[in-house]
Amino acid sequence: MNKIQQVVSAHIEKSMERVKMPFIKMALLGVLSGMSIAGGAAASNVVMHGISNVGLARLAGGAVFPVGLMIIVFLGGELFTGDCLMILGVLDRKIRSAAMLRVLALVYVANLVGSVLFALLVSTSGQYDYSNSLLGAYTVKVALTKAGLSSGSGFVSGILCNIFVCAAVMMTGAAKSAAGKLWSAFFPIMAFVVSGYEHCVANMYYIPAGIFALGNGNYVQAAIEQYGVTTQQLAVLNWQNFVFRNLLPVTIGNVVGGVLFVGALLYFAHRER
Repeated sequence: MNKIQQVVSAHIEKSMERVKMPFIKMALLGVLSGMSIAGGAAASNVVMHGISNVGLARLAGGAVFPVGLMIIVFLGGELFTGDCLMILGVLDRKIRSAAMLRVLALVYVANLVGSVLFALLVSTSGQYDYSNSLLGAYTVKVALTKAGLSSGSGFVSGILCNIFVCAAVMMTGAAKSAAGKLWSAFFPIMAFVVSGYEHCVANMYYIPAGIFALGNGNYVQAAIEQYGVTTQQLAVLNWQNFVFRNLLPVTIGNVVGGVLFVGALLYFAHRER
């Protein structure tokens, strides 16, 4: 296993590489990462939709969702929440803060494109028909819950989420074997899913997927019958609330969690000088 001091130094070097990466390459890797996280989110919904016990449902979803980060680790994607660790390069004065923000902005948009594209593909695949449209209803329910989240809760939950995500990224850097990297990605991500914390890229799938599912009357009817959702509540599920009530506060929280509570703390604690 690599020492944490070595991992910190390696991430500083990676931050320097990222600011020099060609635009198109970074955009493509960002789209790939968005689709990977969306794939884990979609699969976790399939696992969870038939389990009534909340704890067991989250445990089952948490066992599946980490596949998204695993794909990114092995295929070399660019994930917005993990790239918040570029703060290591900024603190070490190897890159400028403006360069980090430029990379984060590009990766964020690319992640959004990949996640929404994946949601659109899943919504047209017929998968939401599972269990007599219960999966479609569950997709609506999950999206509705997230779209109705208060800004304060989304912000704090976003902080907590990215502490685990960035810890997972650092841990995969510490592991030398493929198995070690898999387990390093698995447990921290499982913990944040079980805890119910908010991840902006995952929500780029969850809420658009729910909005797309609203276009099917069977899913809406199943949501009303199975989960007691009202027509008034369904009105909350729209693109405006997706962006301003969930995505924006969760994103800010994710940045704070990754930059301050992981990146900065590790830099000042473990940077070799």
